[in-house]
Amino acid sequence: MTQKTAAAKAPPKPETKAPAKTPAKPADSFTLTDNASGKSWQLPARTSVMGGRLIDIKRLYGDTGVLTYDPGYTSTASCKSDITYIDGEKGVLLHRGYSIDELAEKSDFMEVCYLLLYGELPTPEQKTSFESDIRIHTLLHEQLISFYNGFIRNAHPMSIMVGVVGALSSFYHDSTDITDIGARRLAAHRLIAKMPTIGAYAYKYSLGMSFPTPHNDCSYSENLLQMMFSNPAEKYKIDPVLAQAIDRILILHADHEQNASTSTVRLAGSSGANPYACIAAGIASLWGPAHGGANEAVLKMLDEIGSADRIGAYIKKAQDKNDKFRLMGFGHRVYKNYDPRARVMRDTCHEVLEVLGVEDPKLKLAMELERIALEDDYFIKKKLYPNVDFYSGIIMKAMGFPTSMFTVMFAIGRTAGWISHWKEMLRDEDSKIGRPRQLYLGAKAREYLPLDRRGHTDKKVSWAWLWGG
Repeated sequence: MTQKTAAAKAPPKPETKAPAKTPAKPADSFTLTDNASGKSWQLPARTSVMGGRLIDIKRLYGDTGVLTYDPGYTSTASCKSDITYIDGEKGVLLHRGYSIDELAEKSDFMEVCYLLLYGELPTPEQKTSFESDIRIHTLLHEQLISFYNGFIRNAHPMSIMVGVVGALSSFYHDSTDITDIGARRLAAHRLIAKMPTIGAYAYKYSLGMSFPTPHNDCSYSENLLQMMFSNPAEKYKIDPVLAQAIDRILILHADHEQNASTSTVRLAGSSGANPYACIAAGIASLWGPAHGGANEAVLKMLDEIGSADRIGAYIKKAQDKNDKFRLMGFGHRVYKNYDPRARVMRDTCHEVLEVLGVEDPKLKLAMELERIALEDDYFIKKKLYPNVDFYSGIIMKAMGFPTSMFTVMFAIGRTAGWISHWKEMLRDEDSKIGRPRQLYLGAKAREYLPLDRRGHTDKKVSWAWLWGG
């Protein structure tokens, strides 16, 4: 099959005694032609506010009997959205029309949460009311706290988050009815409020320490810091530079369009699942090293490099197409230019390192790797700039976060985006239960043989091959 625009010259119509009228082509459409049969179909076009044109294929199979094949959905728009816009070629990221660097520099995380959820930056009165609504939900149910005792002490914090967030639906029945607008709003506020508490408690549990009480006189990021690093024996002093750094990390991770975890939340939500189950599904998706685990992979890479005098050798390895080594934290699947989030994170990274004065060889190695990569012609030509994961991992390590908590921090920030997309999906009249199709390459229909008639075949298939080895 080939695709051509409606503006292309149509083939001449055969002469008949009573020529049929040719249906008028839509003003903005694509023509799909089957070269084998000669049949053609008009496919309507849709235009994005800031993007290009899209082919509307929702009726393609019903009208033509043909499916599309798009692994990873990289060329498929699965929904309509007015939350986040990305232009990877130009390095642009907008939330509700506002640039991410401006939001990170001038707003706090609560403002960005409000913007994602409700479409506009809040007025002073709206911000005060919203922050109050969030604060009253920071505590966890006492029975839910005892849920932590079911995990072993060295359980990964993300596995605890998946379990605890999923269990919220057992404790808060008043906010699981997705047809009730008030219940949806209550669930949204509860999830944003409780995520720092859930994450911090996972960390404290791994240390065998008591669970701290949230401090509602603190800002969202200050409260997260005090729950992570305070202890009953002494008062924890919150450094404003570190609190601002956490706020920026949360803002920069709050939403990123239809990524794997956000798409997972939407797909789970399309079945009518409750919001807690949907967010737990998003957390599980985020846990993958190719998604939320990238900043943890940066530090593992630094461990492998070991020292500054070996950076040159590893850069050569990264340039070698036959070498499997990759510089983690450089380049981005979406951005073919400088990651706009990385600009803010880079400045924040240097501010944090200066304030803390940390003497960590790994951090010095990271800064040297950054300097060399930004000056190297190969990386400049390929536009392999340090991305947000490179800097966020360094910041959190310098502040004392264990690597196992890096993805937890990502999940805390991304919750606002997940809920915004879930909320948007429920209001979309075109939304329907997700049901991707497939390109089937298995056996054709065959005769079933009873057990005693089945003989050995010559086909030898290893278990390793069957499981992807």
